[in-house]
Amino acid sequence: MDSQTELERTAAFRTELRRFLRRTSAVTTDAGLTPERYDLLLMVYASPGHRSSVTQLCDALQLRQTAVTELVKRAVEAGLVKRRQSPDDARVSLIELTADGERRMHAVFDALRDDRDAFAEALQLLRRRFLATAK
Repeated sequence: MDSQTELERTAAFRTELRRFLRRTSAVTTDAGLTPERYDLLLMVYASPGHRSSVTQLCDALQLRQTAVTELVKRAVEAGLVKRRQSPDDARVSLIELTADGERRMHAVFDALRDDRDAFAEALQLLRRRFLATAK
């Protein structure tokens, strides 16, 4: 693949990604969340048993521990998640969604269904288009 094609592919990908992120921002705002809080809720809910440790969330969110700790703290204060001690290790807190956190997470997730499908379709189209030009 030549440099120009790779640049065009990267630009097209970034355009689709930004479109999806802009829509996510609008939908999360409507649900009374930030995109970061939605990501937190989504990652907790998608974890085994619908609970996660801060360490696991650092990996899933690709954020430093201090950032995740602050995000969790604010989500607890907002009534979106709760902490409880791990039954396996008293040094570890497990993060779980509250009923309100789960309701809001599902509202955003459901509202973005068509957007996720459109994003996936756009990525497939880009992939096919650029594979064809690479031949």
